[in-house]
Amino acid sequence: MTTTHLPEDQPFDHESVVRGHGRSESRTNLLPNESNDGIKDAGYEPAYVDAAYGPYGQSEYTLHDKAGPAGAYGPGTEHQQPYYSDMDFAEPYDASRAEGMDEKPRSSIARALGLRTRSLQQRIDDKKRGIGRQRRPYMVYLLSLAMLGVFIYELVLNSKNQGTPISFHPVVNPMLGPSQSALINAGARYPPCMTHVQGLPLDTQFPCLNDTANPPDRLCPLEEVCGFGGFRDDSEPDQWFRFITPIFLHAGIIHFLLNMLAQLTAAAEMEREMGSGGFLIVYFAAGIFGNVLGGNFSLVGVPSVGASGAIFGTIAVTWIDLLAHWKIYHRPGRKLAWMVVELVIAFAIGYIPFVDNFAHIGGFLMGILTGMVFYPIISASHRHRIIVWSLRAATTAVAIVLFVVLIRNFYTSDPYSACTWCRYLSCIPASYNNQCKGNGFSFTSGGTSI
Repeated sequence: MTTTHLPEDQPFDHESVVRGHGRSESRTNLLPNESNDGIKDAGYEPAYVDAAYGPYGQSEYTLHDKAGPAGAYGPGTEHQQPYYSDMDFAEPYDASRAEGMDEKPRSSIARALGLRTRSLQQRIDDKKRGIGRQRRPYMVYLLSLAMLGVFIYELVLNSKNQGTPISFHPVVNPMLGPSQSALINAGARYPPCMTHVQGLPLDTQFPCLNDTANPPDRLCPLEEVCGFGGFRDDSEPDQWFRFITPIFLHAGIIHFLLNMLAQLTAAAEMEREMGSGGFLIVYFAAGIFGNVLGGNFSLVGVPSVGASGAIFGTIAVTWIDLLAHWKIYHRPGRKLAWMVVELVIAFAIGYIPFVDNFAHIGGFLMGILTGMVFYPIISASHRHRIIVWSLRAATTAVAIVLFVVLIRNFYTSDPYSACTWCRYLSCIPASYNNQCKGNGFSFTSGGTSI
């Protein structure tokens, strides 16, 4: 019986290749050339090919080193390549592994809540590349749009009562915005509208919204100045919502632009990192707590507005991010130095009129506490994961205690009795504020001038 050998079964003829291509001009990708590695191309050498492919023409770099059974391809083919069926070109498809490697979230809701399943290395790589839980800060856009609408309302309110959108009488608003009376009526944090203030009788008269004289000559009851339908509890101040509404108010054009700049940059970055769900909790917890802290220790006769406390809360989360991922960041020490400088400048801005530094301090503190709970920290070890969850439990408890204690103190005790020097954290002594003493009111013969 005669065995027929196919052309591909014939042994490789080195000499015919040399004769066909020439030794001096040929180049092959089996050997490096001078342009790549600085080694002169010696042309095609059968010896080199034998060394690379082995004695039987089988490459050292085969996909599978398992040889097929002898003679599987017929007589004289004992050393042929193995079966293709015996080679592992790729691992079989595993749905669970594919789901874990998927870089796209299952849905926009899952993305916002952080319900993405990614491996540790993928999370680290995304962190280095600046990829967060979602692509766009939708809540920041929505909040900024709402604040713009409220600020326009403030200007319209002041224009309706004083004739100009920006207050010039009885005093000029340095932030280029409405008067104090208009800010109070729009929902500023103002303790006399929220609870009974010691030393301030309920029948005290305040300048009306349309008053432009100095000293004031048009006086109205406190309930009318506070607005929102007055008080509901036997004329006792009870507008507790003023812990929340100031977040959406701004003292003027300058104040609004500064806050929007920080909100559309730093706060927006945090929303992309955290997702909208965790971001909203940190944002409003920090903003509300900043107003609670200011209500306890700031001058009660000075209204306070602004989203600064909420924005400071999101800035505080960047500190958690840096310290928790210190080894991931490039030059973290330099970044920390810049963050310290930025924080000092931001707290200095808190001494501007109508801007409460206690909102900044309280927002930053609550941002640290709640950010520790909701920020997605990458834990590379079991020990690190235990530390993170322990801190989360502790900061949750501290945040709840601070809220309860300070709100209780605001409604049941004299806010200034707990800390007599704290007011200087938000007040520079001057003649117009009575050297930061008293409660911030100046009384005239006709009533109270604010």
